Amino acid sequence: MKRLFIFSLFTLSFIATFAQNVMLSGIIKDKRGEVLPGAGVYVSGYKIATVANNNGVYSLGLKPGNYDLLFQVIGYKTVTKNIIVADKAIKLDVVLEEDAMQLDEVTIKPDPNRAGYIRMFTDYFIGTTPNAAQCKIINPNVLIIDYSKDDSKLTVKTNQFLIIENKALGYRIKYQINLFEWDNKTKIIYYEGYPTYEDLKGSKGQIKKWAAKRDIAYRGSSNHFLSSLYAGKSKEEGFIINKLIRQADKNRPPDSLINAKLKQFRTAAISSSENLKITLNGNDSLSYWAKQKNKPKQIAILNQQEVLPDTLVKTFNESIKSLNFTNVLYVIYTKEKEDPVYLNRIGLSISRPLTMPDYQVSLINLLVSPVYFYANGGAYNPRSMLFEGYWSWEKIADSVPLDYVPQKPGK
Repeated sequence: MKRLFIFSLFTLSFIATFAQNVMLSGIIKDKRGEVLPGAGVYVSGYKIATVANNNGVYSLGLKPGNYDLLFQVIGYKTVTKNIIVADKAIKLDVVLEEDAMQLDEVTIKPDPNRAGYIRMFTDYFIGTTPNAAQCKIINPNVLIIDYSKDDSKLTVKTNQFLIIENKALGYRIKYQINLFEWDNKTKIIYYEGYPTYEDLKGSKGQIKKWAAKRDIAYRGSSNHFLSSLYAGKSKEEGFIINKLIRQADKNRPPDSLINAKLKQFRTAAISSSENLKITLNGNDSLSYWAKQKNKPKQIAILNQQEVLPDTLVKTFNESIKSLNFTNVLYVIYTKEKEDPVYLNRIGLSISRPLTMPDYQVSLINLLVSPVYFYANGGAYNPRSMLFEGYWSWEKIADSVPLDYVPQKPGK
């Protein structure tokens, strides 16, 4: 079974690049009314942050749009606020509540399996791409981990920022994880939270190298695809859209019949073996029904007729568009080939016609209709989509901020 993934930045964001910045400001206090100097203010998904001054006052310039803000200081619970910035200055005062829960009481518990769970989380959250090999979690002790043997689910969250140093792209990522879930039965990964990005310091050579790798990471990504759809330039940007039709395999017997036959022939095999009268050679009835059980329940048919973007995308309002479709979108990015590391990973690669080059191929399954999204490629309702293929392989290690501006060709 192919691994399926849902990605979420939990950031409802839109930027009108032609608009001027609007001032957001306020005072950060505790419940007693005391100001909190040094409190951090972060814009989720962006490289935008500030610190409150000695009077607890903060200010940020934001372009019109929808933003998630995080207010955080050590010893206090993080507060999140969603705001819509239009054309007028906004005053937003925030009250933080003390966090009486000590970190060592929450995250540092005797668990012989914790190291293994952290490795599993790292693979599924940071990724296994070449960029992921250059990422390091600085403070794994903040991970609150639980594994349910009954449900076969690994869940992870944090009560403060998880800090990730990405030396491949030159970012220091702070990620407050609301929920990470790995379901071992369905092979689906879901995570949501509030990421913020900071540039690492480096030499001129390193900065130039990071700029090139950031551009590669962005191009062909799901954010790039949605952003190009919003602008009506998906084909120009290198994306070709087909449809994948999945339907039940009528030649596969129903599970009820398969299970009944397996039970029947297993009972007969046990009885026969006790009397030394049976030899299983792969051509017997028991082997036949075991093969039927292992057959996929669905078959997939690729319709290579190009899907026109304007049949998928509709304008919802001045800052949001919607994406709606039937079956599964088969998205081909023609300006980059798949990484050889990806090609060697079993269970991830998407089948393609023999005549198609090794372009990057991803699938979009629609879980909730429609998908609402913004000009920068951020999704309003991230649980509405489930990715397979190349986008399911690229995770946090290959992510860039929502305000990332791709380099112009030739730069």
